[in-house]
Amino acid sequence: MIEDFLGKVAARNARVGVVGLGYVGLPLARAFLRAGFTVVGLDIDERKPELLRQGRSYLRHLPAGEFTGFIEQERFLPTTDFSRAADCDALIVCVPTPLREGREPDTSYIESTARTLAPRLRRGVLFSLESTTWPGCSELLLRPLLEEGSGLRAGEDFFLVYSPEREDPGNPEYHTGNIPKVLGGLTADCRRAGAALYGAVVERVVEVDGCSSAEMVKIFENVYRAVNIALVNELKLLCERLGIDVWQVIEAAATKPFGFQAFWPGPGLGGHCIPIDPFYLSWRARQVEVPARFIELAGEINTAMPYHVVERVAGALNSRRKPLNGSSVLVLGVAYKPGVDDVRESPAYRIIELLEEGGARVQYHDPYVAEIVPTRHHDLRMGSVPLTPELLRATDCVVVVTAHREVDYDLVAREADLVVDTRNAVPRISGKVIGA
Repeated sequence: MIEDFLGKVAARNARVGVVGLGYVGLPLARAFLRAGFTVVGLDIDERKPELLRQGRSYLRHLPAGEFTGFIEQERFLPTTDFSRAADCDALIVCVPTPLREGREPDTSYIESTARTLAPRLRRGVLFSLESTTWPGCSELLLRPLLEEGSGLRAGEDFFLVYSPEREDPGNPEYHTGNIPKVLGGLTADCRRAGAALYGAVVERVVEVDGCSSAEMVKIFENVYRAVNIALVNELKLLCERLGIDVWQVIEAAATKPFGFQAFWPGPGLGGHCIPIDPFYLSWRARQVEVPARFIELAGEINTAMPYHVVERVAGALNSRRKPLNGSSVLVLGVAYKPGVDDVRESPAYRIIELLEEGGARVQYHDPYVAEIVPTRHHDLRMGSVPLTPELLRATDCVVVVTAHREVDYDLVAREADLVVDTRNAVPRISGKVIGA
């Protein structure tokens, strides 16, 4: 079985199914297409395959033109027809793994996908999960669902691996092909099959001894970032109280050539990983009766940052003898980071909600996000407004949430009467620009 699979991969005859054509799945599909494979792109959202077939993109950093030729050659088959999974030699699942209200893992997308794909599994197929999840999920949750639905045995009849996504949308330096790919397999042959498949499209595959280890690697990476960001956010609050410029302190500390890595404070966490993944581990830790105090504390600090930002806005307005209630506030940037149109878990949503709850009249400008639409946890409906000198002069307070490079911050500093800057983006003009 293993030799047959390796032969198909080497000859580029293996048909690869990518389930979930979002920020993770679509770049992965592109990598396999560029390497000479035929790819079946599966998604429950009818809009995505239809847009791709029309030559239109729904991800700004991935132009649809990159896929048009592959679709015309019938090497890329975007569809909502999950029966096409039966034609695939490898199935790679890239579906969301959000949190429930109580900060518990929501694996419903993994479970429903497994139940849909299991009857289509056949002997010799490789099944890879890339969605971030808790250590042990592949073996304890996914494996039984696949075996029950297919009548096959993982590790004997089909290969089961876990390989966490490491996408960084909008990063011009790193992409699917040059980011090392961590891989764990249920058995040695599973790992060997997974390493061969991914090794055909990435520069380096980093093998670990099992699926649980690979699952832990992904969460470890994001816990590291969440805890360190929480640390600098807490130090920022202390520096504000002491009248010290935290940005200057971090820049100076970063000149040390060893033993220090710079992390930067902000208005809260955003993106599909860092605000969510650490809680998958703290949930798993509770199951085995191990306290995860750093993770929980980091979550508390980072979750509180939007409240701190709004307090700074209210205080800044108060210093101008203006109440938050009735004041006009312009939020600059709603994407979770610069240079992308990705708003998943963006702290801007909560900041806007808190401002509106306080009675402010809120508008936003974002060169990447033309419209805010309702999400699982937020019901905002707004459109981006043009950034003009007239708008800045007419606004009581400007709040910088995301520091897009395309924004003219000199214009903001010159024309705005009051700025609360969470990103150290606006030139510091005494009494006019306040950090947060």
